[in-house]
Amino acid sequence: MKTLQQWLDWCEQLHPVAIDMGLERVKVVADRMNLRLDCPVITVAGTNGKGSTCAMLEAVLLQAGYRTGVYTSPHLVHFEERCRLHGESASAELFAEAFAAVEAARGDVSLTYFEFSTLAILRLMAQAELDVAILEVGMGGRLDAVNIIDADCTVITSIDIDHAAILGHDRETIGREKAGVMRPGRPVIVSDPVAPQSVIDHAAAIGAELWLFGRDFNYSGDKQQWAWAGRDRRYSGMAYPALRGANQLINASGVLAALESLRQRIPVTAQAVRNGMAMVELPGRFQIVPGQPVLVLDVAHNPHSVAALAVNLDAMGFYPTTHAVLGAMADKDLLPMFQRINPLVDRWYFTDLPLPRAARATDLQQIWHGQNARTDTASSVHTEPMQALSAAIAAADPADRIIVFGSFHTVGGVLTDGIPRLQAKHLSP
Repeated sequence: MKTLQQWLDWCEQLHPVAIDMGLERVKVVADRMNLRLDCPVITVAGTNGKGSTCAMLEAVLLQAGYRTGVYTSPHLVHFEERCRLHGESASAELFAEAFAAVEAARGDVSLTYFEFSTLAILRLMAQAELDVAILEVGMGGRLDAVNIIDADCTVITSIDIDHAAILGHDRETIGREKAGVMRPGRPVIVSDPVAPQSVIDHAAAIGAELWLFGRDFNYSGDKQQWAWAGRDRRYSGMAYPALRGANQLINASGVLAALESLRQRIPVTAQAVRNGMAMVELPGRFQIVPGQPVLVLDVAHNPHSVAALAVNLDAMGFYPTTHAVLGAMADKDLLPMFQRINPLVDRWYFTDLPLPRAARATDLQQIWHGQNARTDTASSVHTEPMQALSAAIAAADPADRIIVFGSFHTVGGVLTDGIPRLQAKHLSP
């Protein structure tokens, strides 16, 4: 294998199943590679809000002058998005070298695509002379490959039901899995406003330093600005984070708590906080693209995140017609997603996705149709996201709104050639 794409193709067929939770195999290879990160590590777990939390941490720490490494997954368009070093995506060439190093150490150990790529990214970080590393958990926490690294601080964002077949069917069980990223004597920031008791109990059981939203840190705000208070620090008169949406202040609050908990090792100034929050970027998180019609991109893919999307769409004001492009995984809890957002959508464009796990467009249409009581809606099916978006553009008037959501693959599918700038046909005089 020479190129990154060749390595990715190789990894996809290496292990008999795509998801195989457990740390034993990945630990064996990590030990052979002598992998370690000689800098403070912040690990971010949770159901929703992980990507936003990582992006805000990175933005503030870069503004403070630190050399950062960030691992997030999945990617939207290019695999290289999963590893950012000093604010930039790692190159395909560096990735290929790292994959070769993992393969050289692997021997007869079978690794999943996620495990293989996690080890490659940790090696990239270990060689990058970082001041701080930010690691996003892929799924769960306790048995996720990222958890082979002992975090100096963990952040647990909102917890809701997702990947239920693997993680459990209620918030308490899922919370117990997320809590597995905690370490004794080290801070754990829980930014979920209604934390499962299992998370609180696990922190007490292992002696982690628990920071709870509403008890150890909180925020307040009006339409112009917001303020934050932690155990020993306060920020007031701050501009809202550049990431849009009602839930981003909760994520930002967890970020500031994490930074306060590590202030002895990686101090940041108030100006770095203000600048970082104002400049943070993250595609596909309630991303509003100006145009005619306006385009909204959101990777919401479970009932909790779709409910947040619905609130944010409501706050945008009136649009004559809302068109929705949806592609989703078949194992998602699709019915409550439809029930929450269906009142806001007038025309649906269901799309296939190029993955075995994906629901077929016709199946999505059938589930939607089964719960739809409106008589003023319409739907169509399409073979891929850009085709669905093109159909929406053709049907839309300039004053309308188009939303693309349901999966990273759906949003990524319309971003392959860059951010679309929409120009629908003009209304007749």
